Amino acid sequence: SAPSPARLKPRFRVVRDREVLLGPGMVELLEAIRRTGSLRVAAGELRMSYMHAWGLVKTMNRGFRDPLVELSRGGAGRGGARLTDRGEEVIALYREMEAEALRAVATRWRRLRRFLA
Repeated sequence: SAPSPARLKPRFRVVRDREVLLGPGMVELLEAIRRTGSLRVAAGELRMSYMHAWGLVKTMNRGFRDPLVELSRGGAGRGGARLTDRGEEVIALYREMEAEALRAVATRWRRLRRFLA
């Protein structure tokens, strides 16, 4: 079968010193938390360990003035996670930046695509 067409995918990272405060995987995690209401389920969807996901959330919450995710503890299904208003705003801004970057390079991308097999 024929391969699917190539696409351009911008990937931004917000970095302070050597620490990534926000990047494509983190935004995907935020979106999964929004969908599932659970850090554990979101991590599973993205095939990452719960501890890794928890560390990413801690990093994001520490890196922004306001937390992006609120976690509630509880065993046996009583815990949960939800995005804050700031978390929702950060996702929207990140996705807008991606779309704007694609628009900015559209002409060159069309030219580059001609060279692809």
